[in-house]
Amino acid sequence: MQRTLPRPGRQSADVSADDLRNVMGHFATGVAIITARDGDEPVGLTCQSVVSVSLEPPLIAFCPAKSSSSWPRLRNSGDVCINVLSGPQGRLCRQFSRSGTDKFAGVAHSPAGNGAPVIHEALAHVEATVDAEHDAGDHTIVVCRVTDLVIGSVDHGPLLFYRGGFGNFH
Repeated sequence: MQRTLPRPGRQSADVSADDLRNVMGHFATGVAIITARDGDEPVGLTCQSVVSVSLEPPLIAFCPAKSSSSWPRLRNSGDVCINVLSGPQGRLCRQFSRSGTDKFAGVAHSPAGNGAPVIHEALAHVEATVDAEHDAGDHTIVVCRVTDLVIGSVDHGPLLFYRGGFGNFH
């Protein structure tokens, strides 16, 4: 079934959150878990809005929800690790998207060079330092300066999010 897209001149107030979610759900994205350390405790959150921003200087961005209870704890660290999930890691994606739980329970991880947790079996990880934050409606755009990059497990393809579900390809 084809849906009508917004017409030129239509006001953003006329676009519902459900319509935006539905249309943007047709754009497949990778999934990452952003991690850091809050004192001695590892913290993390699931994020599908991760993008390379600049090659010179090397910048990457992600967009946590303002309602996130984990983002303020990650922000306090200043150093983060963006773990790009592999196809079999859908369980981790759901685990890190929940509030009020021990997100690292049963999760194999080790410290990156900057101290943030690297999740084992991830496709890749990007170590970065928070450089700037920008208000963006119900989310925050976080721009980070990349300090190190590592390609991890290549045994599987990426975990993809598409139309409300997970998939992968090799």
